[in-house]
Amino acid sequence: MKKLVSLSLALILSLSLAACGGGGTAASPAPETQAPETPAAEAVELIVFAAASMTETLNQIAEQYKDAAPNVTLTFNFDSSGTLKTQIEEGADCDVFLSAAQKQMNQIDASRDADGGNTDALDFVLQGTRINLVENKVTLVVPEGNPAGVSSFDDVAADKVSLIALGNSDVPVGQYSEEIFTYLGVWEQLNREQKITFGTNVKEVTSQVAEGAVDCGVVYGTDAYSAGLEVVAEAPADSHKPVVYPAAVLNRTKHEDEARAFLDYLQTDACSSVFESVGFSIPG
Repeated sequence: MKKLVSLSLALILSLSLAACGGGGTAASPAPETQAPETPAAEAVELIVFAAASMTETLNQIAEQYKDAAPNVTLTFNFDSSGTLKTQIEEGADCDVFLSAAQKQMNQIDASRDADGGNTDALDFVLQGTRINLVENKVTLVVPEGNPAGVSSFDDVAADKVSLIALGNSDVPVGQYSEEIFTYLGVWEQLNREQKITFGTNVKEVTSQVAEGAVDCGVVYGTDAYSAGLEVVAEAPADSHKPVVYPAAVLNRTKHEDEARAFLDYLQTDACSSVFESVGFSIPG
């Protein structure tokens, strides 16, 4: 009997030890390791001042940029480059400036003091950011049906043209127009005969032609394309300065990284395709 009891106790003890040492009590599972959440990028508004002739292309690019930088909202101010330059000088909020001519960019770029481009010693361009973004062409356009039968820049001084729409003297397209007609030797005649009606930016000139309020007008090739106007001639070779659009970040920006990134994006193949689709060319 004692032997049976001893065997039973030994069996119980053996089972107890097995339960303790053989995993009878399951270990608590290690907690799952979760990757830390990436904080959402801070929402940023970039204010972009751009020549009116870039309205359609930049609005299209802005839609694309929502995928590239979803935290960045682009707010555009489109007008003549001269008006935009004045607004910048007067303290308007602006992160990026895209001008339709070198002149207006030079006037706010301290690095151009030495060559006379910045006569007022203005300093608004963030050095190292300025680029030549695109080039354009200057064209002579007519209303639908071309009632006056205009076919060349030489026709503007002839009797067939009673009124031509040009940009103001502070508007790049107006400055190019004056250069062209001075080159042709008829600028003073056009003013003397009061043949010119002026617009405050290229879009106003485009509208006057589209509405048939004038016999013809001088606009960029891209604006002619966007407005569906008939181009009867391109400006004679060497009759005006190259139509190069510079772009730069302003040194007053509070969002330098985002502004630089946007300028970089404007130079990508995706944006070049948009610019070229309406007639801009990319500087070599």
